[in-house]
Amino acid sequence: MTKPPHICLSSGCDCGMTRRDFLRVSALGTASVAAPLLFAGDAMAQQGPKGDDQPVKIGYLPITDATPLLVAHGRKLFEAEGLQAETPRLFRSWAQIIEAFVSGQVNVIHLLSPATMSVRYGAKFPAKVVAWNHINGSALTVAKDINKVTDLGGKTVAIPFWYSIHNVLLQDILAKNGLSVVSKGRDGSIGPKEVNLVVLAPAEMVSALASKSIAGFIVAEPFNALAETTGVGKVLRFSGDVWKNHACCVTFLSERDISTRPEWAQRVTNAIVKAQLWTRSNQLDTARLLSNGDSHKYTPHALQVLSKVLTVTDYADYEKSGIIVHKDWNQRRIDFQPYPFASYTEQMVRSLQKVRLEGDTGFLHKLDPAVVAKDLVDDRFVRKAITAVGGPQAFGLPANLMRTETLAI
Repeated sequence: MTKPPHICLSSGCDCGMTRRDFLRVSALGTASVAAPLLFAGDAMAQQGPKGDDQPVKIGYLPITDATPLLVAHGRKLFEAEGLQAETPRLFRSWAQIIEAFVSGQVNVIHLLSPATMSVRYGAKFPAKVVAWNHINGSALTVAKDINKVTDLGGKTVAIPFWYSIHNVLLQDILAKNGLSVVSKGRDGSIGPKEVNLVVLAPAEMVSALASKSIAGFIVAEPFNALAETTGVGKVLRFSGDVWKNHACCVTFLSERDISTRPEWAQRVTNAIVKAQLWTRSNQLDTARLLSNGDSHKYTPHALQVLSKVLTVTDYADYEKSGIIVHKDWNQRRIDFQPYPFASYTEQMVRSLQKVRLEGDTGFLHKLDPAVVAKDLVDDRFVRKAITAVGGPQAFGLPANLMRTETLAI
């Protein structure tokens, strides 16, 4: 990947976001500004194939959250569903992937679950969640001289996006430990009980930690594992040990494609569900497929790093050190199940309404959690796809596809 020039938005800022990226996100902040992008997306859609002949055009970041999309492509599961699939397009930031999706350059993406709300309700772009991509799979990683959460006081920590579960969980962890959140760039004065948050592209986080420009980051794998294997940092807490089996990224489709090409949407979802089922039993093969040693070159990551995330991990050392608090949850570092629980969406809305976010958040506080759970998510396709592969039990899910959210810091 070619790294674009860094353009700070404020004096001394180390946010890792270029001015172009910032404008992309800002353009998605209000319906009036986003309107030209919406029309552009409609125009591009009109030029494309009609009906189920539309090719699958995947947009992704090089993180394990994209696993189902990449496995479905690599194992030709889309073709098995009668679809054509183009080579997936790799992006380096969430701002870029959102812009590409809205403008119609890609039509199947994985996106941070809270970011879907910003796109649908903030920018008013009609799109829906059709499945989860994975559960857990993120961590708070810190410099080696940080031994407890309170050591982050007076320091800077990176998040991948304001609208992310990472931001939500980090702020909950900090608040529990008597720390408050600020956003002051690099030159701002940070109090001893404050933690300065900056947005940084996931691919830049390990190098930023190594250069000591940040004291830690919270992000999806495999960047936490990369920091561990290179000796740059250490995991302080796994996200799944705070919010049990939480979603991070979800599969996002435009409402236009869902309504005009329902069979296409079903086939896309079928492939993603089958990819997740295969991944659960073939972790090492999945790591190989995603690694830089595979012919697809989906990610720049080494097999060793991906294996640390995807294969069954011995948590004895993490448990002994106290990094894993809830031993009885019996979780994998990352796992895969596609069903989007309504209880999670409702809790996500409530959580976002309480934490610090940047930009225009006026739309957020008008949202009703129960309404969002029904409006943001379309679970028709994933229900049918799960039934076709053996039902909820195939993924270890309750038969009624209902659960209660468990958050314990």
